[in-house]
Amino acid sequence: MAIRQKMVFLYLKNKIMKKSSLVIIIYILGIIFGAVFLDIWNAETNPKKALLGISWTALFAIGLYYSEKNK
Repeated sequence: MAIRQKMVFLYLKNKIMKKSSLVIIIYILGIIFGAVFLDIWNAETNPKKALLGISWTALFAIGLYYSEKNK
């Protein structure tokens, strides 16, 4: 019975998304949200919106670093 549980655990571990993939998906969804609802790519974008985009990208880089750190 224990061998079967290990096999199921290893199978599920391989099928679940990797942390880096999850971080990338969240980043892309955030960029799409910013483009559609916050209008970041408008010609009249103010500095607050620009800093929001830069900080979102910085959070992405930090999240990607920590997701790959323990591998």
